[in-house]
Amino acid sequence: MSQRIVFMGTPEFSVSALKSLVNSNHKVLAVYSQPANKAHRGQKIIPSSVELFAKKCSLHLRTPVTLDNDEEYDFLKSLKPDIVIVIAYGKIIPKRFFNLAKYGFINVHASLLPKWRGAAPIQRSIMNLDNQTGISIMKIVEELDAGPVMHQDKIEINEKIDTLTLSKVLSKLGANSILNAINKIEKGEARFKEQNHSEATYAKKISKEEGRINWNQSAKKVLAKINGLNPNPGAWFQYKNERFKVWKAEIVNKNSDAGKILDNHLTIACDEQSIKILEIQKEGKSRQLTDQFLLGNKIKYGESII
Repeated sequence: MSQRIVFMGTPEFSVSALKSLVNSNHKVLAVYSQPANKAHRGQKIIPSSVELFAKKCSLHLRTPVTLDNDEEYDFLKSLKPDIVIVIAYGKIIPKRFFNLAKYGFINVHASLLPKWRGAAPIQRSIMNLDNQTGISIMKIVEELDAGPVMHQDKIEINEKIDTLTLSKVLSKLGANSILNAINKIEKGEARFKEQNHSEATYAKKISKEEGRINWNQSAKKVLAKINGLNPNPGAWFQYKNERFKVWKAEIVNKNSDAGKILDNHLTIACDEQSIKILEIQKEGKSRQLTDQFLLGNKIKYGESII
């Protein structure tokens, strides 16, 4: 059967699932995304990835500042959707909307709930040195990411993966799983299980200041921050009143005083072991491989950056 779908999502992470729905036998009635925002130094208005894809496919697009008004309520009600699929939409859905879809509002969340509810589950999972993550398909309720779960897909992760890479993997995983979930829902085979709320952890939004590297942590924790915050907002350190963003690094089995430069290849000691920076970006400049960077920047062996 073909289901009548309304889709709500904003970033690139959401696009894979929307694409899979467009290419399926289901009918996408409308797409909701956050309004275009000013971004970068020129403050250019940038539409979301979902908005761009929706326009490319000539889908009915809506980008309200808020859903909490009668206009959006009445519009969604008029569509008579079977299911509303929500993936990283980024806006609160009013409780009164939940009954407008025959089978409810279904969310694809990038963690193994009840772990990492909230805005930044992928980043927090990497920064926490988790060895496993995945996606959860759940029914949306009033409390954030607390609804019953019908399906989870698990994957193993390691210290080498960053948020950009993991996001792409989980996005594709979610796109496949949502089609299977819709199939089960329409056949009456979906089983939703309540989460164990006592085990819930929260993935709060990442702040720019949180990106500052603490060299008094172990190299594993420092690398987890570098990978977890790549590409945004980025992990960084300060040296002689200038800020440097670290894009890529690896662990080296060397020990010394935390923050000390151990060689001429930008290996920096941590509390345990050291971090060798492989790719770096000086504030206001382009990102560079470390060898290229060091040709014009002197961060000398033996110095401390703390």
